[in-house]
Amino acid sequence: MDNKAKPIKKTLIANRCEIAVRIIRTCKEMGIKSVAVFSEADKTAHHVRLADESYLIGNAPSSESYLNQKKIIEVAKSSSADAIHPGYGFLAENAQFARTCHENNIIFIGPTPETISLLGDKIRARQTATEASLPVIPGLEIENKDANFISKSSDEIGYPVLIKAIAGGGGKGMRVVNSSSELKEAIARASSEAKTAFGDERIYLEKYIEKPRHIEIQILADSHGNVVHLGERECSIQRRHQKLIEETPSTFVDDILRAKMTDAAIKIARQANYTGAGTVEFIVNQNGDFYFLEVNTRLQVEHPVTEMVTGLDLVKEQINIAQGNKLSFKQSDIEFNGHAIEFRICAEDPENNFIPSIGKLKNYRPPSGPGVRIDSGVLIFSEIPVYYDSLIAKVIVWGKTREEAISRSKRALEEFRISGVTTTIGFHRSILENDKFASAELSTDFLSSEYPDNNFSPLTIPLAEKAAVAMAINFYLNRQKTRIPEKNNSISKQRNWQIAYRMNRLNQTRDR
Repeated sequence: MDNKAKPIKKTLIANRCEIAVRIIRTCKEMGIKSVAVFSEADKTAHHVRLADESYLIGNAPSSESYLNQKKIIEVAKSSSADAIHPGYGFLAENAQFARTCHENNIIFIGPTPETISLLGDKIRARQTATEASLPVIPGLEIENKDANFISKSSDEIGYPVLIKAIAGGGGKGMRVVNSSSELKEAIARASSEAKTAFGDERIYLEKYIEKPRHIEIQILADSHGNVVHLGERECSIQRRHQKLIEETPSTFVDDILRAKMTDAAIKIARQANYTGAGTVEFIVNQNGDFYFLEVNTRLQVEHPVTEMVTGLDLVKEQINIAQGNKLSFKQSDIEFNGHAIEFRICAEDPENNFIPSIGKLKNYRPPSGPGVRIDSGVLIFSEIPVYYDSLIAKVIVWGKTREEAISRSKRALEEFRISGVTTTIGFHRSILENDKFASAELSTDFLSSEYPDNNFSPLTIPLAEKAAVAMAINFYLNRQKTRIPEKNNSISKQRNWQIAYRMNRLNQTRDR
């Protein structure tokens, strides 16, 4: 990469919803003009209104809009944008897109195409980790699908094994296999899913670590050879390998383990000639042994918890690095303060296998107050379309201690009001009431072991109040049936509004 500074004046954000809003805000603070792109489904989206300029790039399906590399480059050039920030997802880890940006003299705010290609391929990433002396989980690439070869290899690794897609991430193309009888079907499904999601059907096997923790290290690296870490994040609350709750620091990681893991993260960053913001992910067993998992060559969804405890703006750091600047601080300058937790608020129904929920937000009132941050891409009356990821907002809470952060989280989630779609707010409240979560007894199978039947019961309204609400509802319905006239119409309207409000609250927080 050219080390000469190249000031960015205008940035196109090749993304949507909350991450697009997040990037636009930092651009405004840095005096950089922002360009939003949007699909037909996102014409009235918040990020479209917030940007300095906005352009339609295609129909609702992401393949015709947010994944349309040619159209995005055309808009960048016609709007005179000198940089593109990909956010996360979509084209964020697409080496060809980064290469195309460079070929068109557009700064790609992220690692080089070569680094993305190297670390995006899980086999090559494992090789790079081995070259950097990082511990890796025993495994092998499945170059042929011969059943006898695969079965023999799995026996040598030892069951259970994990089948993973070589390209991509986000839990797609992953299957846990407990015996040889499950192998054939699991490989077929994982390979098919990987091809559909990433256009690459290649998969590999690795030893499945039981009841592990998922710990990741945030790194920043400039083009002048400077690399720092910003501590770890605990991301063990997952569903089907998709993170749901993240926090920093991890209560499991002591100073000795932290030093080893952060040192390993910096080693692989140097080995891969990394530039920009990135995350090195590890699996950690109950004994504190850690193994390299992968590198995410982009900004993570959970980056705000790191910002809350360090006071840094990671998007700002990304932009400064992309401009060719040196890091403005050394490792010894970074201070970690307090504890932060992030909750992904998704338009999903946790009690119905987390199926997506679509519709218009009839009510949207996010929480606020000390230590509470909301990263959101929606407003009241926003449409939640079927075409994209179900994430609509993130609640990030900071406290001096983990206990204070949890206490504030309970208060913040109780304040959050969304109607029109089903969300995961109640699910998160249920997790906060779990004794094992409170004591930080976490692992990636936390949900499957604690809630095997998706029985999430937040129990947020006292029984006495529920009884009162039920009586009020019955009274209201009986009045509607008998049509008894009210003596004072204004009192009637006020009473009906109060009952409607209580009905809505009861529906949002009812016991399941």
